[in-house]
Amino acid sequence: VVIGHVDSGKSTTTGHLIYQCGGIDKRTIEKFEKEAAELGKGSFKYAWVLDKLKAERERGITIDIALWKFETPKYYVTVIDAPGHRDFIKNMITGTS
Repeated sequence: VVIGHVDSGKSTTTGHLIYQCGGIDKRTIEKFEKEAAELGKGSFKYAWVLDKLKAERERGITIDIALWKFETPKYYVTVIDAPGHRDFIKNMITGTS
């Protein structure tokens, strides 16, 4: 579970980790980069791996928890990205339980 303060880069770091470990392909990241740039948020390409809601992408914050599973040659990984904004603490608690 990735928990931290709002705008600390949780979703971006987690999305980048997923990409670096082979959990998502380069073509998808390039698609996210293009779509994010169209909204003036080009640096959010990795965050969009987990931030799927329209409101999350428009506001640039995680609203709901996001779960992603992937495998490396050595490990089976489950990542849960939790919101950091105080308005969504209930969602963060749900994600950690």
